Amino acid sequence: MSDSNIGQLWPLFWSAAWETLYMVALTLTLGGLLGLLLGLALYVTRSGGLYASRPVNAVLNVLVNFFRPIPFVIFIAAVQPLARVVVGTGIGNPAIIFALTIAAMFGISRIVEQNLVTVDPGVIEAARSVGASRARIVRTVVIPEALGPLVLGYTFVFVAIVDMTAIAGVVGGGGLGNFALQYGFRQFDTIVTWTAVVVIVALVQVGQLVGNTAARRILRR
Repeated sequence: MSDSNIGQLWPLFWSAAWETLYMVALTLTLGGLLGLLLGLALYVTRSGGLYASRPVNAVLNVLVNFFRPIPFVIFIAAVQPLARVVVGTGIGNPAIIFALTIAAMFGISRIVEQNLVTVDPGVIEAARSVGASRARIVRTVVIPEALGPLVLGYTFVFVAIVDMTAIAGVVGGGGLGNFALQYGFRQFDTIVTWTAVVVIVALVQVGQLVGNTAARRILRR
């Protein structure tokens, strides 16, 4: 077996690492915000919720349950036509970020809903009894009460998004996953492959540590 080409690939490696960080950060920001809004909508429209509406809740549940189980590699192909309309291309990093954002939104929405339903109904009733509006209750009671578990949920999503960026090469995207496949696996260069793997694992470990630390501090308040 020939020697590793890792020495010649460092510029490409660091460029791929930056692409992974960029895709993950942008996806977590956009998908996190959209998922939070959708999860809130699922929560408040539940039976007995602040804005209870059975028809709206049923539609939202069907939407989330339809898209959430789709394997990401298939999801990318499925949303390519929509990606061309929204971001102007069906390939490359813009397309993968678009697909990641939509996939993350549906996954996060369910995590948000599941964490919000753990909020003590008594706290909500106490806020209503003093005349707080429904919107204010959501903003100042429901979300703060569930903030610790929400941070842990978003940490889990961060790890999942890092995993999903590895499939970026399917639509011509970059990142460490694509780098490992193109210059490591396909070139039979184990050192290149494992260099990318170690950096991905380190990124996940740092993200997990930050998320766990933040959640622990919030829960101690």
